[in-house]
Amino acid sequence: MLEGLDVNIQSLSNLLNKNERFRFDSEYFKKEYVRIEQHLSSKAFKLLNQVDCEIIHPSEIKREFVNSGVWFFRTQNLRPLKIESSNDVYISKEDASTLLKNNIYFGDLLITRTGANYGQTAIYDLTVPAIASSHVFILRNTYFNQFYLAVFFNTKFGRKMIDKGMYGAAQPEIAPYYLSNIPIPDFKLNFQEQVEKIYKTSSKHNENCIYIYSEVESNFLKNLKLENWEPKELNTSVKKLSESFALSGRIDAEYYQPKFDELIKKINNVKHDTLGNLVTFKKSIEPGSDAYQTEGIPFVRVSDISKFGISETEIHLNRNEFDLDELKPKKDTILLSKDGSVGIAYKVEEDLDVITSSALLHLKLKSKEVLPDYLTLVLNSKLTQMQAERDAGGSIIQHWRPDEIKQVLIPILPIDVQKELAKQIQQSFKLRKESKRLLEVAKTAVEMAIEVGEDKAIKFIKANS
Repeated sequence: MLEGLDVNIQSLSNLLNKNERFRFDSEYFKKEYVRIEQHLSSKAFKLLNQVDCEIIHPSEIKREFVNSGVWFFRTQNLRPLKIESSNDVYISKEDASTLLKNNIYFGDLLITRTGANYGQTAIYDLTVPAIASSHVFILRNTYFNQFYLAVFFNTKFGRKMIDKGMYGAAQPEIAPYYLSNIPIPDFKLNFQEQVEKIYKTSSKHNENCIYIYSEVESNFLKNLKLENWEPKELNTSVKKLSESFALSGRIDAEYYQPKFDELIKKINNVKHDTLGNLVTFKKSIEPGSDAYQTEGIPFVRVSDISKFGISETEIHLNRNEFDLDELKPKKDTILLSKDGSVGIAYKVEEDLDVITSSALLHLKLKSKEVLPDYLTLVLNSKLTQMQAERDAGGSIIQHWRPDEIKQVLIPILPIDVQKELAKQIQQSFKLRKESKRLLEVAKTAVEMAIEVGEDKAIKFIKANS
């Protein structure tokens, strides 16, 4: 009677023994999930609730951000096997001192708890003090190698097991007790340490990438003689209403802060042009969350990009409906965020088979006065970030209007200087690419160990790292 149907029969005792939330929805018992869990359980394994392991759910806090203090670690700072330090926010040291449960330490395994990017994991391999958002779990254990554990959760096996435990359609979430019941392959310590070695080498490449890029940013400002410039934080600015409103259409005090006037004067002292004269603009689409799928063409949002690249997204769209070539970013296109975290710019290195959110503008050079790498550098610099702050500030959800973006002032250095800065940027990105490759080696090695054994996995590691 059930022939031809995708049916998975579970006994009531199985539901009661392995299902703390007593879930009996079909999604939880998909054949794919059951098959993977059975495969993992057929080998030597341990559950995290059987070993010395603590999964900490940080306290909810009132987010009152300050200009400097202790790093407040949010879900957007966590990407698969990578810590992203961009668009950072801070809380005061006084507030941080009351949140000891939320402290993140070197070697902690971090897992995003909620949102579209739930279940992403990475090792906190920085020495910078940080306070975790309540949307990020902190996992500490003494049985498994933490680096190996992080990689396992990012393999096709670990990822599917996390997906199985996700609940809540509008706001996906994963529970600590569920993570504690995922079967973890109990490989030999030597193999786990080999995975850790690859992970750390990848992290070192990424660290060097960031260091070189920061040097490029510094060199850019030095060439403009602005390396030590900090705007004066004055509280008052006198403007004629007839002149100021006619130009900007704005009458709020935030827009007319003296530091913005000072910035514009600095840029006006060097060769410059407006962004609208240098590039063409193209908008993408906003299909709405109802169109989100787990398979299809990847859908890239603002939370998926940084100045260093595009992260893998869990969200996809139906290819039959959205696979439109004119919407896909082409080589040397600059993606610029205009909503949410405004002013993030990334230059596409090759034609991409993705669709971007409408919150990401596609910029294409139409002037030969600037190089794409150089322009991206300028857009990510504090000179442009301050202009974004001026235009999009003053609201809870920031929105940078395209007509405002077109008026952004871009300082233009001599082309030979631009070429040298672009060369250094490419050196930085080469390290980033190698870092990403090594993480794929680590993931593949763990998957091979699960499928064909540790010995073959170790041979693979030696041949590719």
